[in-house]
Amino acid sequence: MALHEDPARFVDLARYPVIELDSPAGRALVAKCRAQLADDGACELPGFLRRDALARMQREAGEIAPRAHYQRGAATPYLELPAEHWPADHPRKRWNPFRVGAVAYDLIPREHALRQLYEWDGLTRFLAACLGEARLHFYADPLGALNVAVMGDGDELEWHFDQTDFVVSLALVPAEEGGDFLYAPRVRNDADECYGDVGAVLDGASQRVRRVPMEPGTLLLFQGRHSLHCVSKIRGARDRLVALLSYDRKPGTCASPLLQQGRYGRVVRPENERTTP
Repeated sequence: MALHEDPARFVDLARYPVIELDSPAGRALVAKCRAQLADDGACELPGFLRRDALARMQREAGEIAPRAHYQRGAATPYLELPAEHWPADHPRKRWNPFRVGAVAYDLIPREHALRQLYEWDGLTRFLAACLGEARLHFYADPLGALNVAVMGDGDELEWHFDQTDFVVSLALVPAEEGGDFLYAPRVRNDADECYGDVGAVLDGASQRVRRVPMEPGTLLLFQGRHSLHCVSKIRGARDRLVALLSYDRKPGTCASPLLQQGRYGRVVRPENERTTP
């Protein structure tokens, strides 16, 4: 495959005119995305990829999936060690299991369609417009900028809040059973942790939870800092493959060495770094 393909050809431009943001159709698309984010912190774009591009990304992701590093254990919804003074049944002390594999950015060949799409300025400009930002920057993490998340039979991802403002994912291959994305939109806010509402979600007693079935080719822009979310347990022989595309509002951002070691089994630092949790 050519190393200098035009990544615009991977996107269904008739449905999502991401290269014509100043056109009436482009402005309408951005307005729709902003409205969805404002309403529930998530913007779902089904059929974002052309069918031929999706088939290629599925094949290429499947080729590198065996290179995933697996992380397993248990974590709280806040992805931190809880203080001792919290009661045993408090949401900050609720430990839940997880197991997920990740193919690091430096293991994804440059000629792969997924990597070309991630490194395309056209996609970055579109996402920035949806978020109301003048500009987004590629994540500086040599391992975490772009990942393929791999989940197989029995794997799951626990209920949690993100420590970043937003996440961009691209659904590639669904599991035979399970692997749905579940989230409770804006269950907390900057002024109130809303522990009662969080506890209700963890107990399976909340009416706020929404389920997003795994639809290959869907781009999801998700603001997970305030929305509790998880991935339901995987069943079956087929691996669930999802691409995670990372950006930041500031240049030079990189995950901590501890986080790199846990997720990828090794540490690789950029030349100029600004570390985040």
